[in-house]
Amino acid sequence: MAILITGGTGYIGSHTVVELLNLGTEVVIVDNYYNSKPEVLNRIKEITGIEPTFYEVDILDKEALAEVFNKHRIQSVIHFAGYKAVGESVGKPLMYYKNNIAGTIALLEVMEEAGVKDIVFSSSATVYGLDNPSPLKENMPTMDANSPYGYTKVVIEQMLRDLAHSDEEWSITILRYFNPIGAHQSARIGEDPQGIPNNLMPYITQVAIGKREKLSVFGNDYDTHDGTGVRDYIHVVDLAIGHIRAIEKNTEKRGVKTYNLGTGIGYSVLDLVKAFEEANDITINYEITDRRPGDIDTCYADVTLANEELNWRTEKTLMDMCRDSWNWQQNNPSGYDNLDAVTE
Repeated sequence: MAILITGGTGYIGSHTVVELLNLGTEVVIVDNYYNSKPEVLNRIKEITGIEPTFYEVDILDKEALAEVFNKHRIQSVIHFAGYKAVGESVGKPLMYYKNNIAGTIALLEVMEEAGVKDIVFSSSATVYGLDNPSPLKENMPTMDANSPYGYTKVVIEQMLRDLAHSDEEWSITILRYFNPIGAHQSARIGEDPQGIPNNLMPYITQVAIGKREKLSVFGNDYDTHDGTGVRDYIHVVDLAIGHIRAIEKNTEKRGVKTYNLGTGIGYSVLDLVKAFEEANDITINYEITDRRPGDIDTCYADVTLANEELNWRTEKTLMDMCRDSWNWQQNNPSGYDNLDAVTE
């Protein structure tokens, strides 16, 4: 029996594939390379010694998806595939709604036809919107997401709850991520953003390596200890292991459960910059600029449910996240396009 990973060559997906393969789990990956590169598959094989089964499939293509289910005995699905840039979603809302929501519908229909009713869904802390106070808890309201991207997660979450209510055979786990950073300790897989990074850590590492001149820190007048926004940063490997715990939980219990995956600790932008500088003995050039619309003061998780029910806890420290991020960037200055990069 295999686990199907949609979006399995992406940042979080690839790390999850590695952890599953290292456990001896059979994995089947589908991806259309919208946010990833074919080189990821070579790197996964380098790390694990296993060549993953892969199909270049768009989740909107039901016929191609059904063919994958026909070829393999799929037991569970981890659903990462989806567009994920908040800013881009504001400019291209229809593209996001079509791909993320319609794509998930197509996947669920194919699963239903194949008799596979076990799924872990990649959601986001963006569903909590702007008004819920931290620490954010799973039972807080989630109808006030502040971008089309966030609303796609809200809609899909509700769709999954409705599905579980309509058919008690479904086992569904919704995982709300906070801010994944870091990379595999081998430095062979990591975050490889296309164009200007949307997230803080890859921007920091690109400044450190000289690809960007300086980091823009958006606002220093928030109600936080140093005036910069506070977020919950989680190592991508810890996040990947959270998916394995969720798959294990799905086999025990039907219905739908929702969990935050974070550390439960908030660090400011400048905390992260200083930690990166300390961990790697390097100075980051930054400047304070105006706030961005929609950014909030503080966002961090209450992870009690995941700790207790999934038997999952983060193990990597902020310094680990900073060291692994820089190790990845140094060894892959052009990301996966830097095919000759080797680890030191």
